Amino acid sequence: MKNCFLSVLGLLAITCGSSKIDESVSLKSEDAVKFDRSLMHVPQKASDLEGMEQIVAEHQNNFTDATKIEFIMDFLASDELQGRDAGSEGIAKAADFIEKIFIKNGVQPYFSSYRDTLTNFEKPAYNMVGVVEGNDPEQKNEYIIIGAHYDHIGIIDAENGDEIANGANDNASGTTIVLELARYFGTNKTNKRSIIFALFSAEEKGLLGSKHLAQRLKSEDLNLYAMLNYEMVGVPLVGKDYLTYLTGYEQSNMAEVANGYAKEKAVGFFPKAKEFNLFKRSDNYPFHEAFGVPSQTFSTFDFTNFDYYHKVGDE
Repeated sequence: MKNCFLSVLGLLAITCGSSKIDESVSLKSEDAVKFDRSLMHVPQKASDLEGMEQIVAEHQNNFTDATKIEFIMDFLASDELQGRDAGSEGIAKAADFIEKIFIKNGVQPYFSSYRDTLTNFEKPAYNMVGVVEGNDPEQKNEYIIIGAHYDHIGIIDAENGDEIANGANDNASGTTIVLELARYFGTNKTNKRSIIFALFSAEEKGLLGSKHLAQRLKSEDLNLYAMLNYEMVGVPLVGKDYLTYLTGYEQSNMAEVANGYAKEKAVGFFPKAKEFNLFKRSDNYPFHEAFGVPSQTFSTFDFTNFDYYHKVGDE
């Protein structure tokens, strides 16, 4: 999974650079979503590029390591958390764990606390939402949301005596990326724009956590610049010349930005993502609906490289 962190180089460009996204979005049909690609570009000023090259070099060499990744993954996918079903005792333990990571690394609560209680789910459930304020006086009022769902499906029919759907790939992997990004930016404070780190509950119930948060932030007139989501990034792609794919690939040049800074084809176009309309099937989509800004998901699940989707073997 460590290679998937190359996909965040585009994020580094957005948070630390001076490029501008055109927030006007055409929604002429239900499925055709178009962004102005020409305005979502790699920074052109030499000073911006020099600064970004330094940040990218630091990111590649020191951003994370196997020990950090395994520490988070092992806990989130442990039997102790009982599959992290929304509203369960297990996911409450995951929330406590996320809160401790936020606190330790200087990530502040976005609301009065880190817990954003869902209003569209019967059981008590909450997103975990932190923020790192941007360091640029002119750009810090623009927000980027970095998200992943931290729930899974809990206890299911037993297979060989095992009834816990641990959800390692789905989606402890995406949660781990968000928490490592939170650690990096919370510690280094290199972001010009403010970053909201959001771990969503009840994704498995119909994107309920992201729907709730998108509506809440919209009602508060958040100035959202872009939303990046991470979903099932724990298993490498097979037979591809890229490391991860981006849903809604053709709708922005996010992949081009990431690849430009990675200096390799880290992010590619996955035809099945378009065929199965994955753009609408993950937590990026409620933010696109609410705000009409580039909101996309990084993933490495290709329908052939992982046999344990929603099974006890996802551990």
